[in-house]
Amino acid sequence: MEKNIKLKENERIDDLEYKGLKIIQNKDGFCFGIDSILLSDFAKNIKKEARVLDLGTGTGIIATLLCGKTELSEITGIEVQEEVYEMAKRSIQLNHLEDKFKMIQDNILNLNNYFEKNTFDVIVTNPPYKKKETGVQNEDTRKLISRHEIEANLEDFIKISKDMLKDKGEFYIVYRPERLVDLLSLMRKYKIEPKKIRFVYSNIYAVSKLVLVQGVKNARPFLKLEPNLYIYDEKGNYTEEVLKIYNKK
Repeated sequence: MEKNIKLKENERIDDLEYKGLKIIQNKDGFCFGIDSILLSDFAKNIKKEARVLDLGTGTGIIATLLCGKTELSEITGIEVQEEVYEMAKRSIQLNHLEDKFKMIQDNILNLNNYFEKNTFDVIVTNPPYKKKETGVQNEDTRKLISRHEIEANLEDFIKISKDMLKDKGEFYIVYRPERLVDLLSLMRKYKIEPKKIRFVYSNIYAVSKLVLVQGVKNARPFLKLEPNLYIYDEKGNYTEEVLKIYNKK
């Protein structure tokens, strides 16, 4: 199967070790991290036959895993970078997901050109964490766009999610805790009520570096704080929960 998929310079095929799923990545570009893995697990209870939208899908890691973890009927990914979009398309072919996983190459700000409002049951997103022109400005354009709000900012992601979600549709995001107030404020501004929050820590001694948030469009206020998720135990090994997420247990 892999012989029929052409790889470009510096590309590789990574085994996701879940139901035979694989993904194409470029080692010099922005490769997926544990944040995407954790988000796919956080959203794994997506209802059967749901229509899902992945905003800023990158090489398609979240959408690919959700195809394996859930019984969704269809997932659409939108990615602004042509090279990254093209890699995602080949990964779809590699995994024989053409009937379930669709891709659009465009800015999320243009989604209204493709879909009517109130179209999707679920939205998942791992957006750029850093504000434009803050932090270290990576010289590689692909990494810069993936990490910084170059093409769209957090408010853009939340606003388009409000437009695209059906009433009571679910929204899942992984983000940085230092911007959590911004995130929750924008979610409520655009009628996506925060329902669950889970903080992620490297270990019990570290500060949280990631936060997983679920919201529901036009829902009543009621927030549940999920148990903390720890990546490593005191010996520096993956915790039991992370091993299960990685399908190692």
